[in-house]
Amino acid sequence: MTKIENPKLLVLVGPTAVGKTKLSIEMAKAFSCEIISGDSMQVYRGMDIGTAKITPEEMDGVPHHLIDVLDPNEPFSVAQFQEWCRQLIPEIHSRGHLPFIVGGTGLYIESVCYEFQFTESGADEEFRAQQQAFVDTNGPEALHAKLAEIDPKSAAKLHPNDVRRVVRALEIFHLTGRTLSSQLEQQIKQSPYDLCLIGLTMDRQMLYNRIEQRIDEMLQLGLVEEVEGLIRQGYTRDLISMQGLGYKEIVEHLVDGVPLADAVEKLKRDTRRFAKRQLSWFRHMKDISWIDVGGEENFSGILEAAHAIIAGKFPTDLEYNSKH
Repeated sequence: MTKIENPKLLVLVGPTAVGKTKLSIEMAKAFSCEIISGDSMQVYRGMDIGTAKITPEEMDGVPHHLIDVLDPNEPFSVAQFQEWCRQLIPEIHSRGHLPFIVGGTGLYIESVCYEFQFTESGADEEFRAQQQAFVDTNGPEALHAKLAEIDPKSAAKLHPNDVRRVVRALEIFHLTGRTLSSQLEQQIKQSPYDLCLIGLTMDRQMLYNRIEQRIDEMLQLGLVEEVEGLIRQGYTRDLISMQGLGYKEIVEHLVDGVPLADAVEKLKRDTRRFAKRQLSWFRHMKDISWIDVGGEENFSGILEAAHAIIAGKFPTDLEYNSKH
């Protein structure tokens, strides 16, 4: 495979429920793209409804990568995502297509765009066990508060339920004396790619309304039954995948007897907070061209705006398929 100097990479980011999926398909068809999912949960098989995973019908013939590649009990990390993308991007170019990362997991996407190098700080299994024991006794919020004391920037980006990553951030400080956020800030943000970064945003209240509507639709589609099925298969609540939004809350309903209405209200609240953290992360990324997507009624205008950004960044290199 011939190595391309500064290969082109198209990226679409934005918070959950902002409308990335529908727009990405039309963009991919117009510019002959293959999509790489930039979502840390859609890698898991059998976790479809709670992750709002794109369906084969919605893909409309556009090739997708890094969807349904792991079982829910398999770990997935930023380093794994980087490695897969390093392989996929040149492979997609070799087929004459444009690699197109679409998703909302900020650290994962930014780490690929700018080839982050993470300090090899090793591991301290005893320290991890101590933190897990602390969680078991005091709860995830108390562990998150510990991180907030030493590394408030990382704590602001991590949900208290994301125990594994909270523990890892604490472990990095324990082993190196340096916070995870300080390591990320010191990354030299020079991309090995010719990047075109597009971000989607909308009025905050409109976004929150869409989040709540999406969660109601997930319940109608069978979210509770999906989580029941995962539990029957032996996937336990301590797995990273089962701590994801939509899964942890329904597990609390099914296993702990939390009333469904309460679990759903918690899910809506936590998803709103997650979207706020996503927007905060992307706002700190450089080079993003933002599109305020407003409402669905302006979809053609949104698509035209995205096409104009791509044409401005890659002016003579891509053949635009005007049929789309």
